[in-house]
Amino acid sequence: MGAAERAVPDAFGAVSIYVLSALWLTSLSPSVPVLQLAGLCAGALVAVAAAGSVLRRIPRFSTPADRVTLLRAVLVALCAVLAVPQLFTGRRADLLLPVLGGAAFLLDGLDGVVARRTGTSSPAGARFDSATDAALVLVLSVAAAPVAGPWTLGIGAMYYAFVAAGLVRPHLRVALPPSASRKAIGAFQPFALLFALLPGVPAVAAASVPALALALLALSFTRDVVQLEHLHRAGLQGVPAAVA
Repeated sequence: MGAAERAVPDAFGAVSIYVLSALWLTSLSPSVPVLQLAGLCAGALVAVAAAGSVLRRIPRFSTPADRVTLLRAVLVALCAVLAVPQLFTGRRADLLLPVLGGAAFLLDGLDGVVARRTGTSSPAGARFDSATDAALVLVLSVAAAPVAGPWTLGIGAMYYAFVAAGLVRPHLRVALPPSASRKAIGAFQPFALLFALLPGVPAVAAASVPALALALLALSFTRDVVQLEHLHRAGLQGVPAAVA
């Protein structure tokens, strides 16, 4: 089956796996039915958005790397199923959530490796990977809010605020040169949130590590915005691209 023929079964397969796994998870985590439904809907939003990323491509295709990213998206969606009820109950996350989130985090580099080894790297795949990374950070920030404080939501929201700003000021969507520090700070966000979610972590550490992550993230985004504004004022143009 070719890349074009794989797109639909891959996308619907991911959604199906999410539905079955999410229903199983809700049976293991007793909670108020309304909160369980909210978690299921949040997870469904992640899973459907991931499937849509594959199905909306023109021409439509799905690669081995996309299947890895779809798996990561399903894991992120399952984290959402657990995280949303905990946000309202204030109950600390059990080990299952950081295990699922940790698996999604560790798989982050695999889709890029698979894409390079199979010669299937593409801008669409890179955007899909970035969107999944952002969804993971957002969901983990929701999960960490009952542990460290509601301010952790700022970690997950910052990417989307930057994307929204790009709709108003299109030059903020111009691709910047690759930056090792940007990548390191980006990778530190899910790590810091997962650390806060581990059982037994002292409250001070559970708050201070994500606080450091938020400060670094704000610094990174501020630096990028300043650089893009400077390029815009200087009249230098680039190719609009997804936020990396």
